[in-house]
Amino acid sequence: MVENIFTLLMLILLQVVLGFDNLLYISLESKNAPKEKQHYVRKVGIALAIILRIVLLFVLIFLIDYFQAPVLLLPFEGIIEGNFNIHSFIVLGGGIFIIYTAMKEIWHLVGVNHMSDNVEDVKKNSVGKVITMIVIMNIVFSFDSILSAIALTNVFWIMAIAIVIGGLLMILMADKVSNFLEKNRMYEVLGLFILFIVGIMLLTEGGHLAHLKLFGNEITPMSKTTFYFVIGILVITDIVQGRYQKKLIAEKKSVKKD
Repeated sequence: MVENIFTLLMLILLQVVLGFDNLLYISLESKNAPKEKQHYVRKVGIALAIILRIVLLFVLIFLIDYFQAPVLLLPFEGIIEGNFNIHSFIVLGGGIFIIYTAMKEIWHLVGVNHMSDNVEDVKKNSVGKVITMIVIMNIVFSFDSILSAIALTNVFWIMAIAIVIGGLLMILMADKVSNFLEKNRMYEVLGLFILFIVGIMLLTEGGHLAHLKLFGNEITPMSKTTFYFVIGILVITDIVQGRYQKKLIAEKKSVKKD
């Protein structure tokens, strides 16, 4: 019993740590819905994703060998080689879509002439479309956490409880992250670049799963340590840049007064 409780706590911690990038995506994606529906979108999207994660967990327990079985071989030696399976296709697809989403939003921010028009005047997506995207990407992000959970224990109910608790924590934190980004819009660009790095991480992981080689060079996955180190550098750079910019603005104002 004690061992099961310890395993449950470990799995909940795993869900929280691996859910950071997912939470950021949910917060940014929900902004594409009408403002009055954004809280509803986040709540329903994560709730549906919890249910589908449990279904995916059940499926993976019985069909994990099928997901790892090769389905496509690239035999072009010295140019591009790979042995793709369903798991690698899902991860690669998720990485490509996240990079596309991040770059699209960054391009939109750069192209806006008046920042006050950025949020309210942009055409919003339907609630159903935003919820669908949140659910799909949640499933993409969940593969790592579910496979890690299966490696820790084979007790279905422990893994299911950890998924539910992790999902409830995400529902609680999603509004807080979204509200923070809304009140501190200068961090929105930082969030988008973090999302871009998440996409790169998924691409390298998918390439590794597919044993992909480009011109004889094997694709190696970006480690979580490297990921969090890069994120830390980005955050520190953004903070320093923000303070330096405020200092320059204050100096310009003082010069004008003189």
